Amino acid sequence: MERDLLEQLNLWHEEDEFENIIDRILEIPERERDYDVISHLARAMNNLERYEEALQQLLSIEKQGGNDPLWHFRAGYAYYYLEQYEDAVREFEIADKLAPKDTNTLTFLTWSRQGLNAVNRKRKRSMAIQAQNEQGGNHGAGKAPFEGFDLTNFWNDSDYALKQYVSEPPTDELITSIEQELGYKLPASYIAMMKLHNGGVPVNTCFPTEEATSWAEDHIAITGIMGIGRDKHYSLCGELGSRFMIEEWGYPDIGVVICDCPSAGHDVVMLDYRNCGRDGEPEVIHVDQEGDYEITFLAENFEAFIRGLVHDDVYDTSEEDKQEDLRKVAHEEFSPLLSELCARVTEVGNMEEIIRAVCTSIVEDKGYFAFHADELSTLMYDLQFWLYTKSYPHTNREQYLKDYEKIIAFGGAFSTGGYAPGFVTDWLDDRIRQGVIVGTSDALTFTDTATEQLLERLKAYAS
Repeated sequence: MERDLLEQLNLWHEEDEFENIIDRILEIPERERDYDVISHLARAMNNLERYEEALQQLLSIEKQGGNDPLWHFRAGYAYYYLEQYEDAVREFEIADKLAPKDTNTLTFLTWSRQGLNAVNRKRKRSMAIQAQNEQGGNHGAGKAPFEGFDLTNFWNDSDYALKQYVSEPPTDELITSIEQELGYKLPASYIAMMKLHNGGVPVNTCFPTEEATSWAEDHIAITGIMGIGRDKHYSLCGELGSRFMIEEWGYPDIGVVICDCPSAGHDVVMLDYRNCGRDGEPEVIHVDQEGDYEITFLAENFEAFIRGLVHDDVYDTSEEDKQEDLRKVAHEEFSPLLSELCARVTEVGNMEEIIRAVCTSIVEDKGYFAFHADELSTLMYDLQFWLYTKSYPHTNREQYLKDYEKIIAFGGAFSTGGYAPGFVTDWLDDRIRQGVIVGTSDALTFTDTATEQLLERLKAYAS
């Protein structure tokens, strides 16, 4: 490419004159466009959201771009905005290998992985709902309960489940007694299941929904299924059973509470007899106590509900959340106060990168960005206190605890988004008892020895 043309293209790029770049390059006969010219053309097309055209140009020089991180970045960029996340991840990973630690590459690599995770999660959900619909057609009048459905590995018989839920198989006399106490005839499929395994915690604890609930946008979760009996806490007529939830928690008296949920009472799954009468085949519903007992339809009967349960990993976002927090601690802006405190540090270089390195280790260990009572969290408590008292040497306990939340807990995109005050006060009390933090009621500070030890630990992260 001629130097004058290159300078003009770069100038237009800096001035966001992308149309001028494209018009000028298209004036050049196609056979005369070299690798650099086509690269500039693809970049301009990407910037104008003409991603398919950009990708077409890039693929025409794919062999020449094999060792060029910019080629892979631009291809990944186009794939990302075309929502072809698997291809985007591949290209950004190659770009990162060719030019490690480029901020833009790492950011888009994280976003592409998140997009791919989301796509895979949607695919899992679609498969779960499809399986649920198919299962729904596999039973009906004249068929034995759970015919063709493998219950072998249905239950998770943990110590907790055995203690709180599981009872001996019910006798016919007990079933009649429980039905009389509840005032409803229990479904035949439920009774058949309880005679095999009377209550418990299933392996699959989520049920897909087509509308949002108090638990999630697209599913509800259960903790366990209540058995027929009175002896276990979570049996139908047990201490925390159906009558308790209706009489003490105010759930509508329209049927039987059949499952408790992870919210500890704030939502339940019920057998709903409104449309069938007390002796009919009830539907299964979700009831949200926090939403004024809002009802969400789940399944036409108990067996359909059981067949439709899916594993919670279908809805697991932990890896996506971790990647988002890794991106946050690596790239997001510090709060104004944290930026101010870092700017005043002379004892060690690159304080911002040290903080990011420590917090990256925290996310890697925990899977998310938060400070608790572990070793790395304690290091961050020490670091924040040292930074603050170095800039504001006449800081007392009350002032520090008041301003603590402005450093990392809140105040910037680089943030834990909240904190538990007890962890901070416990850390401060421990440091004072240990003699690491000393002073009077008017001012607290690290000892010289504690400061030296802290700086030595920070230098390790600087390297």
